[in-house]
Amino acid sequence: MLTEMKDPRVHLASVSRVSIAPDLRVATVMISAVGDDPERRAVVDAMRHAEGYLRAQLGHRLENLKSPPHLQFQLDESIAYSVRMSSLLRELEPTVSTDAAPDAAPAEEPS
Repeated sequence: MLTEMKDPRVHLASVSRVSIAPDLRVATVMISAVGDDPERRAVVDAMRHAEGYLRAQLGHRLENLKSPPHLQFQLDESIAYSVRMSSLLRELEPTVSTDAAPDAAPAEEPS
């Protein structure tokens, strides 16, 4: 459904997880988006603005539900967090040496 939306803010977004309440009335939709913080927040705002459209689409596609769930959109920070951690680890890489420490004693050969 994201690809069918006309709002250009959601083109680099994806749904990373959905949690549905036991009574099927509310679904929390985690959105992952590319860009800096304001751009990612704009994606979530666009999704909130399109909730009516998305609920209508769900209603058409999920015919066995009496009414589609209300959608609560939240920004999924897990991918941004993992990208940040990966970046920090790459920054540490040049300072970590794979050579043995110079003062370490050489390993003895078995007799």
